[in-house]
Order: sequence, then structure tokens, then C-alpha cells
Amino acid sequence: MTRPLAVKLVLAFMAVSLAGIVLVAILARRISGRAFETVTASQSVLNLADSLADYYARTGSWTGVEELVIERAGPGMGGGQGRRFALAEQEGRILVPGAGYPRQVRLNEEQLAVGVPIVVRGEQVGTLLVGGTAHAAMMGTQPRTQFEANLIPGLGLAALGAAAFAAVLGVVLARNLTRPLQELTAATRAVAKGELGVEVPVRSQDEIGELAYAFNQMNGELARGRQLRRQMTADIAHELRTPLSLILGHAEALQEGVLPPTPETFAIIHDEARRLNRLVDDLRTLSLVDAGELPLRLRPSSSQEILTSAAASFRPYATSKQVELLTEIEPDLPDLLVDPDRMAQVVGNLLANALRYTPERGRVVLRAHRHPEGVQWQVQDSGPGIAPEQLPHLFDRFYKADKARERGEAGSGLGLAIARSLVEAHRGRLWAESQPGYGATFCILLENS
Repeated sequence: MTRPLAVKLVLAFMAVSLAGIVLVAILARRISGRAFETVTASQSVLNLADSLADYYARTGSWTGVEELVIERAGPGMGGGQGRRFALAEQEGRILVPGAGYPRQVRLNEEQLAVGVPIVVRGEQVGTLLVGGTAHAAMMGTQPRTQFEANLIPGLGLAALGAAAFAAVLGVVLARNLTRPLQELTAATRAVAKGELGVEVPVRSQDEIGELAYAFNQMNGELARGRQLRRQMTADIAHELRTPLSLILGHAEALQEGVLPPTPETFAIIHDEARRLNRLVDDLRTLSLVDAGELPLRLRPSSSQEILTSAAASFRPYATSKQVELLTEIEPDLPDLLVDPDRMAQVVGNLLANALRYTPERGRVVLRAHRHPEGVQWQVQDSGPGIAPEQLPHLFDRFYKADKARERGEAGSGLGLAIARSLVEAHRGRLWAESQPGYGATFCILLENS
């Protein structure tokens, strides 16, 4: 199933956006969770400090305060030797051990400065020392301020991480989308240099994939066209060489006195010159058709008149070969908008071809009948037929069938190519049908006028 490029681009943008959103959400959740834990711990520290201050204000001393620390800290804050809180009196001696401080150890001012001071009626009576995530509370930071201080930079880092991830994903997607274009560009430049054997891999089924497929088709056609031009040039040289060699050979023989100047010698030279002239005319006709410059004088024309006239022209030749030439034309056929002279040339080429390969006492039938798309003409012979592997090449220039269809009258190999070109110039179709041993049928399909 073909997926349009626009859909792929939309999906790529959505993938990048969703990836960024999901990554931000995950990071934000983790960062906000940690910030919340820190704020909760900080709030617990501040609450504990307030409780200790109330205790000292009520009792006037720290006697029995260890039970209060254990009670207020709760199981989540640790207990016994593992608790995360320690209480030092004003002089710095540890009253309640914890947070890495053993009992009765005396701390200096620098060590006490990192704790939370416990103040009663404007006088510091002790210091609460804290370990773990609530360390910021020891400096008296407010929970909201602490939450914002942790969350905002964390969200900024999450946004940067998501942007970096989205950029990497975007680069990967962009590379996958632009890689076929880069391959097409490189292949196009190679074709511009004359390297027609380059093919672009079709990596997708979107517009770019269709473009790559079309490029490969175009490149293949260009390669085949170049090969055909080379072959045609070689074929033209071959076809011209034979009559020219005969003409030059006989002329030199006449000049040197090797051959006598008899009518037979001049007839050979004349026949080869006419053959050479026909070949040049055929090549000129093909070049005009290829260039779209062949003049066509279109007018409503009758199938009956064109086919009957062509049959009449070839009947003496058919009679001389002892071949029966018949016409089977359906009555009241609609007129065709064609150039009657050019279509007569097409029918003449097909009749000449059919008569050339039809044996003595054979038969050639020229038919015309209605067709759902217009009018169909047929030229059917009773010759040896055409092998299936030869049918696709019959209308190639200078192509000649196998020796079974050649009976001493080989043509130039351009007749069928000219016929097809002329029919296609009339927006019609020409094709061949055959079974070996049962003759061949050439069909022309033309639209009504």
C-alpha cells in the first residue's frame, strides 16, 4: 500500500513531538518527585527544630530530649544509631547522637554552622544537625523556596534533554527521508555524464519511491534507446554497404574492362541504386515520424476504397507467385479520419511482407470489420508463421525473421517499423498474431472519424 510522503512527514513530526513530550514527562516526574521528597524532609527538619525549641522553652533544659527526637523523627527518619538527626547543646557537645556524630563529641563553630539553630526567646540554646536529603533545611531555607530551587533547574535540564533527544530523532528521520533524494541526485548526475547503467534502489512506496521507480524506468529506456541507436547505426551501415559495394564493384569492372557494358550489367547497377534509394527514403520517413514532423493529410476515408485499391495494386504480383489474394470487407463500415495515401502505404508494406513469405498456391486475405473501438483491418497469410519469441521484435528496425520466412526476397527490415510508426501517427495500433506452421495475421485498429 502506497503511503503518501505528506503522511510520513506528519508522522515523523508527531513522533519527534511525542518523544519529546514523553521524555519531558518522565524526567519532570522524577525531578518533581525528588524535589518533593527534599521539601518534605526539609519541612520535617523545620518542624523538629520547632518542637525542640518548644521543649526547651517548657523544660528549661535538654533533659529527656532524646525520646522527643525519636518520637518526632518517626521511622522514616531513622532511629537509634541509624537516625539522621543529631542534637548539640549551645557549647557544641552532642546530646543526641546521629547523622554521623557520636555522643559527647564536641563540635567547633564551623561544624555547628551547617546545622539548624534552635532559638528560644532570642537566644540560641542548641543546634539540630541533619544528614541526607534535608540538608538544605539546616540553612533555614523555606520549603516553597527549596521546592522551586530544585524543580525549576530540573525542568530546564529535562527540557534540554528532551530537545537533544528530539534533535537526534529528527536527524535520523530526516536522513531516512532525504537519503533516497541524495541517491536520486547522484544517479541523475551520473546519467548526465552518460552513465546509463545506474539504478536507484526503491526504498519506499511513497512519492519518492515512485520517483525512484520512474527514474529507473527512464534510465532503462535511455540505455535501451542508446543501444538501439548503436545497433541501428550498425544496421544502416550494413544495409548501405551491400548496394554500394555492388554499384562500385560493377562500375570499376566496367571502367577497367573486366565486365562488358551489357544491358544486364547496367540493370544490376540500376536495381542496386533503386534499392539504395528506397532505403534512404524509408530512413527519412522514419526520422520524420520520430520527430513528429511527418505531414498527414487527414480526411474521412473509406476502408473499402483503401483496401480494394491496395489489393488491386498487388494482385499481379500475387498472380505471378501463384498466390491467391482475397478481400473480405464488411459492408457499411464507418469512415475513418486518416491520410489515405499513408494508410495505403501501411497496407502495401503488410501485403508485400505477406506475399513475400507465402508459398506457391498459398493464400493472402485482406479483411476489414467493425470493432468495439473502431474498425479493424487484417492481413492474413498462409506462410510458415512466426515463432513466439520473434513476435515482440517484428516491428524493430532492421529486424528480419528467421530463414524459414525468407524466400530469396529479403527486404531492408524497415517496412514493418514504418507501418507501425504510421499507424501510431494516426493514433491506432498495429500488432501481429501467429502460430508456427499456420501463417501470420497483422492487425490494424483505427478509431472512427
